[in-house]
Amino acid sequence: MHMLLADQGQSWKEEVVTMETWMNGSLKASCLYGQLPKFQDGDLTLYQSNAILRHLGRSLGLYGKDQQEAALLDVVNDGVEDLRCKYALLIYTNYEAGKEEYVKALPGYLKPFEMLLSQNEGGQAFIVGNQISFADYNLLDLLLIHQVLAPSCLDSFPLLSAYVARLSARPKLKAFLLSPEHVKLGELPDFLSP
Repeated sequence: MHMLLADQGQSWKEEVVTMETWMNGSLKASCLYGQLPKFQDGDLTLYQSNAILRHLGRSLGLYGKDQQEAALLDVVNDGVEDLRCKYALLIYTNYEAGKEEYVKALPGYLKPFEMLLSQNEGGQAFIVGNQISFADYNLLDLLLIHQVLAPSCLDSFPLLSAYVARLSARPKLKAFLLSPEHVKLGELPDFLSP
């Protein structure tokens, strides 16, 4: 979400919730599913990261040029989220014991994204179509966090590697990625840091 908003020149106000505030319970009780994020867009309040991401995609014209592209973007984004769930499971439940096995399996998880890129202008465009989409930002985020986990994870995926470089070089996105706010977001949790 942050990358999408920054690259699209959208301003946002983020309220960081401390553990103490969350444990107080009143904010949690006010959230539809008892969890964050919570996103306010005028009178519209949304919960669930991907609902928010898709809303931003529709609102900002980042959901493909037609229904076919929109459907393909949904497929890609759901694939991104499948891998994100595997990553989260590793990070929060089995990091020490599972990292080596996860990194070994990672090429199989990344292969479909390389294949999708190869089918769209030989990998020189976006994941679907000829304009950036909400799914591109979500995929980029996922690839960047995997590069923190395993810096060489894209070495055998030239199209994904070039895709990350190309998207990360977009001026507004590059500025955000280099900002202290993003650098802090991209770090591994303290309990995993060397």
